[in-house]
Amino acid sequence: MTGILLSGGLDSLSLCYWKKPEVAFTVNYGQKAAEAEIRAAEKICKDLKIRHKIINVDMREIGSGDLLSSTSSKVAPKSDWWPFRNQLILTTVCGYILSNNIPVKKLLFGTVNNDSYHKDGTQRFFDLFNELLKFQEGEIEVVTSAIELTSTELIQKSNVSLEKLSWGHSCHKSNYACGQCRGCLKHQNTMDELGWPLS
Repeated sequence: MTGILLSGGLDSLSLCYWKKPEVAFTVNYGQKAAEAEIRAAEKICKDLKIRHKIINVDMREIGSGDLLSSTSSKVAPKSDWWPFRNQLILTTVCGYILSNNIPVKKLLFGTVNNDSYHKDGTQRFFDLFNELLKFQEGEIEVVTSAIELTSTELIQKSNVSLEKLSWGHSCHKSNYACGQCRGCLKHQNTMDELGWPLS
């Protein structure tokens, strides 16, 4: 069985429509936009008729930056950096899969090539993480099918419509688009590259 980590943003949304997994996992880890991300993911899953699991784990005590609307850590490469975020979320989802006996062996993760400014968005990170998963129980593999694509290329490959793409939520700071954070700017730039209107 194939699952996907579905945040409801442009990349995970498009990957979901491209690969059409059997089950999606959305993690509410205390990020400011959790409500909107869950709402977007639910709509996507309903449209694709796939199971949707919401995992609530409060990680605010170890967060920082835009996703928590707090001061960034001194070691943060960008304002949207949350310490070990992808590692924490992936470990949480894999643990949930095993503890609930869900037969997922491949877990799709919607990282794209411009996410590599964070170390946990690079192929090296995912290679290392998969080595750790192989060492441990469960035989789960994280699959990054879009890691060599831009967000625009991923959207084009997925053939997702503008209407369905508009269900996504990209803002890092709020349940409503602030228009100023890195997530909103990425959304705007991607829409410009596609030649599509923003609304």
